[in-house]
Amino acid sequence: MKASIAGQLGHAEITLPSLVAAGLAANDRAKVRMSALQSVVQRAQAPLAEIPDFTAECRAADVDITEVRSVILDAHPGGNGSIAAQGIGKLIRDLCDDVEVMIRAVAADDAAAGHKATERLSKIRGQEETADDRIGQAQIENLISISAHERDSLHRLVMDLHRSLNRLAAACAEEMIEGAHTHGLDPGDRPMVAAFMRGVNRTRALKFEHPGLDTTATRRGRSVVIENDIGTTDAHVLIVTIDGAAVNIVHTDVHRSRAKFFVGLFDRFAVEWSGLEQRTSEKVADGTFYLISGRYHADDAERRDALLEAVGAALVFLIDWNKARKTLRSMIDNADAIRVLDWAARHQIGHRAFLELGGADLIASAIRHAAPARIGFGECLGAVLGREAALDFLKAVLRTSAEALIEGRSVRLVRDEIEADLVRHLERTDSALLAFVIRQAGLAHEIASRIEDYIRARQSGHARDGANLAATARRIEEKADQLVIEARNALARFEASQPIGQIIDVLEAAIDELEQAAFVASLLPEIVGPVIVDRLAELCGAVVACTEAISSGADAAGEIPAGHRVDFEDALAATTRISQLEHSADDAERAVTALVLKTELDSRTAISTLELARSLERASDGLAAAGNLLRAYSMEEISA
Repeated sequence: MKASIAGQLGHAEITLPSLVAAGLAANDRAKVRMSALQSVVQRAQAPLAEIPDFTAECRAADVDITEVRSVILDAHPGGNGSIAAQGIGKLIRDLCDDVEVMIRAVAADDAAAGHKATERLSKIRGQEETADDRIGQAQIENLISISAHERDSLHRLVMDLHRSLNRLAAACAEEMIEGAHTHGLDPGDRPMVAAFMRGVNRTRALKFEHPGLDTTATRRGRSVVIENDIGTTDAHVLIVTIDGAAVNIVHTDVHRSRAKFFVGLFDRFAVEWSGLEQRTSEKVADGTFYLISGRYHADDAERRDALLEAVGAALVFLIDWNKARKTLRSMIDNADAIRVLDWAARHQIGHRAFLELGGADLIASAIRHAAPARIGFGECLGAVLGREAALDFLKAVLRTSAEALIEGRSVRLVRDEIEADLVRHLERTDSALLAFVIRQAGLAHEIASRIEDYIRARQSGHARDGANLAATARRIEEKADQLVIEARNALARFEASQPIGQIIDVLEAAIDELEQAAFVASLLPEIVGPVIVDRLAELCGAVVACTEAISSGADAAGEIPAGHRVDFEDALAATTRISQLEHSADDAERAVTALVLKTELDSRTAISTLELARSLERASDGLAAAGNLLRAYSMEEISA
């Protein structure tokens, strides 16, 4: 497949050494199988004769000795001049497949010779009709014999091909450069190949047990051509042609998105990339693959070699890329999955370790042990953790996986680390939700402070604008309503712990009471006495202090999951102070009520004063309720 694609791209010579090696290996297998066929004939003719031991030959040629012995032992006359043996048909088909491998190597160097050999094989095959368990004895003789007359046979074809392969092998004498198989290079070519291989070898370990990254280099005319097989995917080939300071990169891939990803890794080089071109090949699974090419004009050899090294280092991140993308896509959206893979490639972490350790199962295990109630089966991590937090978590998973496999740490330890990291991200989610509580407390503080300023201005006899107070409080309350909508959406999305949602609801009611208090305060008659105004100012001060305590308590509670005992103590101290301030507010409200009932006031003044005091006191009750819920949350977190 790789050789076929390279041939389509006009670079058949780059794969010639590997094809010759494969052809010579196929020749060894063919010899063993032809010897086995000869033994089949002998066994059928003389069942009691000793069977030759092919163990050494089979082992050297990588042929299954058990399969060969089984065919020979089962051989017996089949009648009408035939020989019967279970598996003999497969043995002959395997033999013909070996000959096809030899022909491909010859054809890569000489297309005409390859075509002629293919015609010979087709004609020889056409003469024989072999069932899986029966073949004519004369047919076997025609396959494996070398007769004096000119009749062609498979054995004769194998011999002819072997001579051609030996000639090609001599012409393709190899030299190893940093792991690359090279032939025909000039002395000045070696640094370029070495630069490419520095990149390959720098990241090679990140493929772990996956095959791939074999590199071949040769000189063709004025150019040096480097080819890398990347992995095992059909039509996945990289060919780099270097002509002086110019570097041409040709990359073929069956996945369009992976080809685009590959191109994006070289944005620090001014490579001129073509568009993705769709090609067809009957040898590719779905008949199509994509080709993209780039050209780079380097200012000097140093910059040229830098690109070659970068290209070599990037190849490992293409192996199983699509599998990793699909795995991540089950937890985040496709664009973010590619973003994580891009990050992993640029930080030379990769995704192969993640897949080796189980991929999606690795994260599913962490969820089952760490957060089964928070994250449902198949649920998007971004919906639970938030988009950026989900990306951070997955990046950490890829990094942990790679470091663990490289260092030889146990899988159990890796799973524990990932579970702990997931818990930390979930805890940070609760901290983010507590930020809504802090913002709500800030809005409550703003209204309460404005009411207090308004009342204290009356104490000192300064000018005040009641209409502006009411309008400002109304705007703040509307802002708080919008904040509550955002908070509830986040609560639903994160499935946050229940106390946080209750705190937000209670604070919403308290802010409504404060907005009502501002409205009533703006309508207070001028004849309210200074003693009553003093008690109202005390009540306002208590409410303001409550909002400050809620804010500081929520801020401290957000740090409890990190294990900060002092923050737990600060949160409890804040909730205790809120309770004390609520009692002070109750006392101030009763004092106002007593003064109103004991003082000769007109009904308008009395009603507005009492309504202001009660609104402020109800707001303090709400803030105290929020404090109690915050205390419950803090106790739950410290005991978790």
